[in-house]
Amino acid sequence: MTNKVTTTWKGNMLFESDNPTGNTVLMEAGSAHGGEGKGVSPKAMMLSSLAACSGLDVVSLLKKMRAEITDFNMEVIGELTEEHPKYYHTVHLDYHFYGTELKEDKITKAVTLSIDQYCGVMEMFRRFSKVTTKIYFHES
Repeated sequence: MTNKVTTTWKGNMLFESDNPTGNTVLMEAGSAHGGEGKGVSPKAMMLSSLAACSGLDVVSLLKKMRAEITDFNMEVIGELTEEHPKYYHTVHLDYHFYGTELKEDKITKAVTLSIDQYCGVMEMFRRFSKVTTKIYFHES
């Protein structure tokens, strides 16, 4: 399978990128490098892509397992190298699940399957960084 995106300069330090479905996203440099706060930085977008890829797996798997959750979010922290080209040498992903009577065994299984088997973005990150994860359960 091949994906194609087109990224277009929108002036100053802002770019708009489409995806195969036609949706678009704005990306730009941070304010220290001329950005105006209109888009997400490309490196932050990478962390968002990692979370979304794994999150999509987890939600799909939990639905199949009939393991209901009230809410779910992920926090990703990436540490960049000091020297150019700066890349994430270490990435940590926290999974936070909220609900009543959380089925921790099924949730853990879904996260593990995403991490070890399904999430392609996770595998890409593992090619250049050390990736760690942790699961948190918040009963209400």
